[in-house]
Amino acid sequence: MSTNVEEKILHGTTTVGIKAKDGVVLCADMRASAGYFIANNNTMKIQQIDLHAGLTLAGGVADAQNIVDVLRYHSNLHRVDKQNSISIHSLARLCSLIFHQNRGYPFMADILLGGYDASGPALFNVDMFGSVEEKSYVTTGSGSPVAYGLLEEEYRNDLTVEEAKKIALRAVKA
Repeated sequence: MSTNVEEKILHGTTTVGIKAKDGVVLCADMRASAGYFIANNNTMKIQQIDLHAGLTLAGGVADAQNIVDVLRYHSNLHRVDKQNSISIHSLARLCSLIFHQNRGYPFMADILLGGYDASGPALFNVDMFGSVEEKSYVTTGSGSPVAYGLLEEEYRNDLTVEEAKKIALRAVKA
């Protein structure tokens, strides 16, 4: 059995994000694991950041929860200060900066951030070093190779949210 902490923390998660023409779908399994031990079968890996934005979590729970708290704080601050919602792109950039500023002692997390704002639907992947990429579909976690196969086969630019929900659910279960 490996004693590598990173292997143990990152094992066992599948999260999926799909941008549809009328919104964004985020989907994730609910199992929290540490190595071969399943710690919890009812973990919420999808978190709401604001009324129009959410994210999925893969990796270390404490690190991911910290990022969620910071994004919620800044989203609420923006709403109070500017009297409108922060854009999904701005949330993704903020998340990227948080990761990048901690690259010497990185957060062990991989984030899919998506939502719908004045620009329409948007989906971003932010990795543990702060790289941010806008995507039409993306998956993270140890189950992502299989999920990508299904997404590559079934994704279309004209998907509705209802169609994307069915594909995302199949990808997480794959």
